[in-house]
Amino acid sequence: MSAVEAKLAELGLTLPDVVPPLAAYQPAVQSGPYVYTAGQLPMVDGKLPVTGKVGAEVTPEEAKELARTCALNALAAVKSVAGDLDRIARVVKVVGFVASASDFTGQPAVLNGASELLGQVLGDKGVHARSAVGVAVLPLDAPVEVEIQVELA
Repeated sequence: MSAVEAKLAELGLTLPDVVPPLAAYQPAVQSGPYVYTAGQLPMVDGKLPVTGKVGAEVTPEEAKELARTCALNALAAVKSVAGDLDRIARVVKVVGFVASASDFTGQPAVLNGASELLGQVLGDKGVHARSAVGVAVLPLDAPVEVEIQVELA
């Protein structure tokens, strides 16, 4: 077990299987020392636990937990091409999309779920730049989608 996966276990988490693509793309690709993930939905055992817009059908607190799940799925996608999460030198960038009710403006707080998980699991290597974007709708009516870019050692 890698040190990163041991840290996940310490947090009571396990790395899930890579979520299969919903269309014509790969979950992650490597270019030079970087791994770019596709947008990861908060799938758990092949299903979305919640659907709808944040600020309407989904609370910001629920969405923050879903963003955490997205980050966990992104780490699984990284491992699928890197082979070992201990190769992560740092998380460079996180981009998060929040399917938002028209008056919802708390996208950054929702995406903290992903950012905080990466920090808890990777320490200083998990500190990153980030964008948090509100959108009208996401695939499968998911409330949140997260993609990450990591640099490998």
